[in-house]
Amino acid sequence: MKTSDFYYDLPEELIAQDPLEDRSASRMMVLNRETGETEDQHFHQLLQYLHAGDTLVINDTKVIPARLFGKRESTGGAVEILLLKRRADDIWETLVRPGKKCRPGTELSFGEGLLHGTVLETVEDGNRLIQFHYEGIFEEILDQLGEMPLPPYITHKLQDKNRYQTVYAKHDGSAAAPTAGLHFTEELLQQVQDAGVNIARVTLHVGLGTFRPVKVEDVTQHHMHSEYYEISQEAADLINGTHARGGRVIAVGTTSCRTLESAAGEDGRIEPCSGWTDIFIYPGYQFKVVEGLITNFHLPESTLIMLVSAFAGKEHVLAAYQHAVEERYRFFSFGDAMLIL
Repeated sequence: MKTSDFYYDLPEELIAQDPLEDRSASRMMVLNRETGETEDQHFHQLLQYLHAGDTLVINDTKVIPARLFGKRESTGGAVEILLLKRRADDIWETLVRPGKKCRPGTELSFGEGLLHGTVLETVEDGNRLIQFHYEGIFEEILDQLGEMPLPPYITHKLQDKNRYQTVYAKHDGSAAAPTAGLHFTEELLQQVQDAGVNIARVTLHVGLGTFRPVKVEDVTQHHMHSEYYEISQEAADLINGTHARGGRVIAVGTTSCRTLESAAGEDGRIEPCSGWTDIFIYPGYQFKVVEGLITNFHLPESTLIMLVSAFAGKEHVLAAYQHAVEERYRFFSFGDAMLIL
């Protein structure tokens, strides 16, 4: 299976640069994964496709303003860092630019000295471990100094940080948003519950590994970076009970999907757990839990389009993407949605 098998041609103007004013006004393509048939709808029509007794599984991770701009204390040279993973209380694994000038021992300063950092060592992929020093509460300083780590294909400046955050975001820790959830409003979530559809919350802190390009031609040789996840007893009971009653488990986003499939036993049963997952789902994978998927439109040749292709079939997915291009859907993080059932 080749990476190039998952390529499609996308006009650059279809990459959404800004979120819509009304989250649920996004368009929504409905894809039948058995037949490949599609319907063109809007996200606020989601309830038409849900049944009482179904369960939506949402990822309640919260994106932190993880991009920091500062300087090297020795030279005053500019530096940009992206917080990827907390290793200890004040030690973070980071992506640093320019990396070559941030060797171990380099002292960094952010926000006119409000925050200081010391590069401790270089780890996998050239990432740096940085020890931070500050007075006060780290999260408050980060909120003051940091910017949302928008993907590189978004070139417009985000006016409101909360628009790169789901309305149900709760647990700090992501370097990127679980973007399928951006389409939900508080009102729509309430309508879903009023219709007898359950909502189960899981947490997976999204790392940049999810979005890193696949650089090998043989898909099976690609290695995913690990991401931390948690599933509570309450969520496990909801999901297991849904299957027992004949309802459908519908994952909101590839991150919720990967969380469930990582935690499931061979019988599809979910146990409460937490840990790290590097699961890589591509065609040939047998899904144990997920029976429906809400997702955005993903980059060509990405691990995300591979996961969607595993769920709905590569031919169906690429045909649906071609339809989306022809119908001028909006793509990627701030773009439109797809419901696969």
